[in-house]
Amino acid sequence: MSITSETTLKVRYSETDQMGVVHHGNYAQYLELARIDWLSRLGISYKSMEANGIMLPVYTLDFKFNKSAFFDDELTVKTLLRKIPTARIIFDYEIFNGDRELLTTASSTLVFVDSKTRKPISCPSYLIEKIKNY
Repeated sequence: MSITSETTLKVRYSETDQMGVVHHGNYAQYLELARIDWLSRLGISYKSMEANGIMLPVYTLDFKFNKSAFFDDELTVKTLLRKIPTARIIFDYEIFNGDRELLTTASSTLVFVDSKTRKPISCPSYLIEKIKNY
């Protein structure tokens, strides 16, 4: 399984500490932007998934910080689907700076949940079809 996308973003001043280094708490937002972009490139709107009663709460989130990102850096977040989703969807990420230095690696597991019952459900068939046809 190798469906990847690359999302670029610019580090804002408000995301840094007094040393100009991106605060670690902002990386979760970078991954969320990248996941939504990954879905969009596949032709899936996260907003429409929610409107159709499917939520994707984060189950696990893991980071390894190799180097710092700084104010005004242009970052590229590479997002990779690890395997065909079941009731969970697992992504791996690599975050690079403008010089293509690997700054951070991460992974996240999200769970498909019915918004009314708040119970786990299987990955919607339309998403699996899009993945298999990619």
